[in-house]
Amino acid sequence: MEDRIIRTEYSDLMQKAYIDYAMSVIVSRALPDVRDGLKPVQRRTLYDMQELGTYYDKPYRKCARIVGDTMGKYHPHGDSSIYEALVVMAQEFKKGQALVDGHGNFGSIEGDSAAAMRYTEARLQKITQEVYLKDMNLDVVDFVPNFDETEKEPEVLPVRIPNILVNGSEGIAVGMVTSIPPHNLAEVVDGVKAYIKSEDISTEELLKYIKGPDFPTGGEIVNKDELVEIYESGTGKIRVRGKVEVEKGRNGKLALVITEIPYTMIGANIGKFLNDVADLVENRKAPEIVDISNQSSKEGIRIVIELKKGSDPEKLKNLLYKKTKLEDTLSVNMLAVAGGRPETCGLKKMIEYHVDFRFEIATRKYQNLLQAELLKKEVQEGLIKACDIIDLLIEIIRGSKSRQMVKDCLTTGKIDGINFKKAASKKAAKALCFTSRQADAILDMRLYKLIGMEIEALQKEYDETVGKIASYEDILNNYDSMSKVIMDDLDKIKKEYGKERRTKIYNAEAVVIEEEPVQDVEVVVLIDRFGYSRCVDPSVYERNKEAADAESRYIIRCMSSDRLCVFTDKAFMHTVKVNQIPLGKFRDKGVPIDNLSGYTSASEQVVYIDAVSKVINEKLVFVSSYGLVKLVDGKEFDVTRKTIASTKLSDENDCVMFVGPSSIYDYIVLQSKAGYFLKFALKEVPEQKKNALGVKGIKLDEGEQIENAYLIASRLEFDVEYKEKMISLNKLRLASRGGKGTKVRV
Repeated sequence: MEDRIIRTEYSDLMQKAYIDYAMSVIVSRALPDVRDGLKPVQRRTLYDMQELGTYYDKPYRKCARIVGDTMGKYHPHGDSSIYEALVVMAQEFKKGQALVDGHGNFGSIEGDSAAAMRYTEARLQKITQEVYLKDMNLDVVDFVPNFDETEKEPEVLPVRIPNILVNGSEGIAVGMVTSIPPHNLAEVVDGVKAYIKSEDISTEELLKYIKGPDFPTGGEIVNKDELVEIYESGTGKIRVRGKVEVEKGRNGKLALVITEIPYTMIGANIGKFLNDVADLVENRKAPEIVDISNQSSKEGIRIVIELKKGSDPEKLKNLLYKKTKLEDTLSVNMLAVAGGRPETCGLKKMIEYHVDFRFEIATRKYQNLLQAELLKKEVQEGLIKACDIIDLLIEIIRGSKSRQMVKDCLTTGKIDGINFKKAASKKAAKALCFTSRQADAILDMRLYKLIGMEIEALQKEYDETVGKIASYEDILNNYDSMSKVIMDDLDKIKKEYGKERRTKIYNAEAVVIEEEPVQDVEVVVLIDRFGYSRCVDPSVYERNKEAADAESRYIIRCMSSDRLCVFTDKAFMHTVKVNQIPLGKFRDKGVPIDNLSGYTSASEQVVYIDAVSKVINEKLVFVSSYGLVKLVDGKEFDVTRKTIASTKLSDENDCVMFVGPSSIYDYIVLQSKAGYFLKFALKEVPEQKKNALGVKGIKLDEGEQIENAYLIASRLEFDVEYKEKMISLNKLRLASRGGKGTKVRV
């Protein structure tokens, strides 16, 4: 047993295991190959679709069949990753060139997910079949064993365009990420041709052909001057915008219509954009907006923002660029697997890798074609020669006892065992020297081939074969000829599959918004017993005063520019800007105050709320559950921080029971849980700093706590209910601070 134990440093073992795992994810899962621009799952799915015969001119096949076959043969990493890759390759709004023709629900640009694979069908697009998978039978790429070595799969597909640029790629590996935007196929083809003509071409010169990214969603790129540096280094940030048009609506009103969205807005970000615009209206930063509606359909994007009459559409457009995803930043990191390792490539380097790969597959293709034509030429020469001595061949065949005897005679001149009618034929047979392949072709030749027209056709085929051989040899031996063939092929691809550019590229200054100060108006803040807050106009409050007083726990008159102080039992004070509270109708539900102030209602309970403008002119009374009291100058709570400590507590079991203003009151009544009531003058409560504990207000037995505190004025009656008994606080005996108080009998 001892000799089977391997002693090693644990950290070294972990480091090696993690590096192996990371490289496996980088090379075999997450990053595209720079040659065909495909990740392994995409490559395997497309190859499997070809193997299944799902061609563009054939019926669709169930996606479940494609996914299952791919997973069983080539990609044993779960069906969800394969189906997701298949769906993305079929979504025209994500890819510059969709590689799969989907039939059924394959999701939408607004983020709707595709239907389950058992419902959807797919087949290859024509461009995929003609440009990505063509010539696989000519041994132009290497094949490697699959995961269980029962099948062979291509190491890379013989893609004849720089797919990594045309379709782009996104992926997250271990410690690295790739983000390559899609480009226009026609422009990329022109860029490749320019590089083939001059390998010394600069990135700046390449950008005369490849203007920049071309997103399937259209939109605009507004930092044109930065593209040279981005494409030189392979990294950077591109500023993208949606396309906004101004249309005239009803009653002379204008509307902003978004017809193209930024590439980054695909999916759930469209819904977020709509919510962001609604928030701008709710927060009164875009009061010109009357309504927003998403009228997008299969025909394209159409988001309509209706404006008030007399609004400035340009100003509002800039506000949307600044405050929403209508203008966004797209990170570019042109990382791909090159030579078996990850490499960040600039534009020129990526084209260089593609051109090298293109020459490699073209060389292998024409070498195989040349070999096939040479074999064909050999056979054709044998058949032509055979037609000239057909009588001798017939005599040899008739005089032989087996096929092998005839073949030996044709290839080596061996005549043993063959009966000849003429001595001259015997002598001529000895001189025969056909190749083995020619001999087999002669023996397999049908008699109708001896017709004069067929012999002429054979000679014509032979001439064509000789011409092809000369052409192939010229292509293989002459760089200019090979280049011309590749560029002609690129021209054909561009002519058939090229499209007009969809994304506009120009320079634009960064949007600067001079936000106008929000108009300061008087409002009434209503907060109900559940903590829901809303602002209403004072006139609305006056019309509904009776209902508002009955339903609201706090009613605060203040200005919209004011702030609220929210005191909680955990000795914190949270501030809330009044303009964050939605201004609406009286019956609107409002928003929870804890959502705006940042505390959690499950852990803290509100004790007192008032406007800062009122608090700073007051002396606030604080009462803790341990019976400690103090006065604090309200000016101490005029702070810019959102949350501060409002007072100091004795220990973690202590809490703030009461906070209230003292200016209009004369006395304070403290009530213990045991039913003791102590009334004493407020002037006995000392003023202290907010970080002080306070002084003893009432003498409590051990374990006893304060249950309630009341502020009363001498001129006003104040009755409270205690255990179903009404008690007049004004009639309580006046005592001194720190006493036991009066026990109320019930």
